[in-house]
Amino acid sequence: MSGVGKKMNERIESYRDLRVWQASMELVTDCYKATESFPKSETYGLSSQLQRAAVSIPANIAEGQGRHHLKDYSHHLSIAHGSLLEFETLLEIAARLGYMPADRLANLREKTTGIGKMLNGLMASLRRPRTSDTGNPTPDPGNPTP
Repeated sequence: MSGVGKKMNERIESYRDLRVWQASMELVTDCYKATESFPKSETYGLSSQLQRAAVSIPANIAEGQGRHHLKDYSHHLSIAHGSLLEFETLLEIAARLGYMPADRLANLREKTTGIGKMLNGLMASLRRPRTSDTGNPTPDPGNPTP
């Protein structure tokens, strides 16, 4: 599964074209729905932390894609990945506390696994050397020396 929403030969015009961003946005929506049923005592605790971690994933993907240097893009994708791992950990805590039904938990875990794979794929693709249409290496915009 790729992190790109368009076909390989189509240019990514916006972060909105990235499947990993789209999937992350679905995760945010699902997270907010899931935390509605948490105890009111968790409103400013676990609920808030889960929501902030979930929101951080697509936000960092978008910010990184908007940067002009691959190094910055990679950095923001790394932050998004860290937020994903934070979300998974908080999700596990919610599960252990019995705050979430098993089916909803399984759905969120499945989504985080898919998003993780897409993020890893996108980060790996940014590490590969770029080539021009002629097959010659092109300089990394974040590192002007080839």
